[in-house]
Amino acid sequence: MAGANSASINNRKLGREMFHQLLTPVGDSLALSFLVAVLPIVTVLVMLGILKRPAWQAALAGLVVGLLIAVTLWDLPASIAGASALNGAVFALWPVMWIVINALLLYNVAVASGRFNAFRAWLITHLPNDRRVMLIAIGFCFGALLEGVAGFGAPVAITASLLIMCGFPALDALVFVLIFNTTPVAFGALGTPVTVLGAVTGLPAPALAAMIGRQLPFIAAFLPFYVMALYGGWRSIRALWPVLLVAGVSFGVAQFAASNYLDYTLTDVFAALSSLAMTLLFLQVWRPAADPEFAISHAPAETSMPGGRSVPAWQGWLPWLVVTAVVIVWAYKKIAGIGQKAIHWPGLDNAVSITLYNDKAYAAVWNFQPLATGTAILLAALITALLVGLPPAEFLRCALRSIRQIWQAVVTVMLIVALAYVMNYSGLAYTLGLAVASTGHWFILFSPFLGWIAVFLSGSDTSGNALFGNLQVVAARQLQLNPLLFAATNSSGGVLAKMISPQNIATGISVTHLKDKEGAVLARTFIHSIVLTLVLVVIVIIQQYLLPGMIPHFAAGP
Repeated sequence: MAGANSASINNRKLGREMFHQLLTPVGDSLALSFLVAVLPIVTVLVMLGILKRPAWQAALAGLVVGLLIAVTLWDLPASIAGASALNGAVFALWPVMWIVINALLLYNVAVASGRFNAFRAWLITHLPNDRRVMLIAIGFCFGALLEGVAGFGAPVAITASLLIMCGFPALDALVFVLIFNTTPVAFGALGTPVTVLGAVTGLPAPALAAMIGRQLPFIAAFLPFYVMALYGGWRSIRALWPVLLVAGVSFGVAQFAASNYLDYTLTDVFAALSSLAMTLLFLQVWRPAADPEFAISHAPAETSMPGGRSVPAWQGWLPWLVVTAVVIVWAYKKIAGIGQKAIHWPGLDNAVSITLYNDKAYAAVWNFQPLATGTAILLAALITALLVGLPPAEFLRCALRSIRQIWQAVVTVMLIVALAYVMNYSGLAYTLGLAVASTGHWFILFSPFLGWIAVFLSGSDTSGNALFGNLQVVAARQLQLNPLLFAATNSSGGVLAKMISPQNIATGISVTHLKDKEGAVLARTFIHSIVLTLVLVVIVIIQQYLLPGMIPHFAAGP
């Protein structure tokens, strides 16, 4: 509270009053206020999923609706509304889309140098000639590794491109990799979402990681079966169940072990590498019966780069090994923090008090990191270009191609994150959270959907944890539920919204011919997001009431 009081005093010295968020401005009714507060989210979903409008238009419409409601009904001053939207848009550009832009540059370097085709050739040579196997090896195992390294939609774009090259229709490829891009997300970017969750809740990050590691592995273990049922039906599950079991269980077991007994910051990379290695090794001793319906046409062992020079298939691994090594070293040497500038956002920092959290001052600090993770990926792209002998002119063409591919996704993400910030600073998001937390013991059913809503808006499990993590703890304690369980559930529920996040969808579409077809993707993924979140609800009920021993013990703070 000392920080809040200090902020309030500073505001008075500057001659300005803090804006106190309203929680029930519509008829002094929480129910009516909830129905109005949810309208920006409904607008985005309807524009995308029903009207099939491009994602940038849906995000813009949601932002306009959010601003109108925030200013006219929640009484947010227009200057604060504008400042919050601008802060969100800038944060979306840097560091979020800076990561995606450079991941796409690395992808284009791999394509231009022939290493992307070589990677496909290596997979086809060393794995069964079966698209169903490629779906698991690329979409699930390799995608999880990329999520641990980059995240923010980049794994979706890269793995979808590989699947398309293996003969998948673009829409199917995107839908399947979006569904896979869920269970690794809670520990993405070397555990950042868990670290932030610990900071906002006051609960120990290792205990939170252990709890998340006792929820998501169950979903990870059966996710390959779930996606295979969608693609190839029960016939394919019967034909491929051994490799589906190896891929899912090896990932789940490694995710549990790393989050509970090793370093949770390594969970994603460790689980993904374990699953990828186990799956590839297993496929050397077991292969499904050949099925012409799923065979991949033409399987060259070598490919060529511009200029006609052949590229050995094994070199297809080079870009991905380089980026993995660079990002891990970058994180552990804390290079991202070098030269960091904390910019207190003018007109927004400590200008709002969060009514729901005892009028705590709402900080607005943009941490500008010139050497953020995106810069590490840029370095990996440069190293890769040097190793493969890509001419500087071709590297520049790759950069320009990346910008042409990604600019619309950048605009979309800036708009959707601007909406998230407006909802946060106006109090709209807290009205939604309070309504869910006020449902009594029904809260256990709705708790995962709090994180789900936050991640749908922001596209980030880290942001979702920062927004609703503490609310989950407060509600759980009031209802005499386990606070550790429900804080973890916020993160686990959030990752299951990644497949419907406009940010993820727009980034994935950027490398396909499905421009402006985001609505078609959302229409396919939405139901699966709901189904998997309901599976999480069942897991939470079991852990709270039937098997409470699954919840880690931790030393409670004062």
